Amino acid sequence: MPERILIKVGMTVQLRKQHPCGGDLWTVTRVGADIAAVCLRCKRRVMLPREEFERRVRKVLNPEEDASLKRMER
Repeated sequence: MPERILIKVGMTVQLRKQHPCGGDLWTVTRVGADIAAVCLRCKRRVMLPREEFERRVRKVLNPEEDASLKRMER
């Protein structure tokens, strides 16, 4: 059984596959049975079942990386 990931609203994750826009970084906006996330590149919102979302996560960005990304976006 795969390891469970602690997912919180506001965290930034890198997914294994790129979105069609070319972005692979997402911000979690809703947590429940389904996970909603927004692409940081094109701002598209998607909802995935929790199990599928956890399978697709490559890396959870730590707060230092997350803060530097938000500065770069501005």
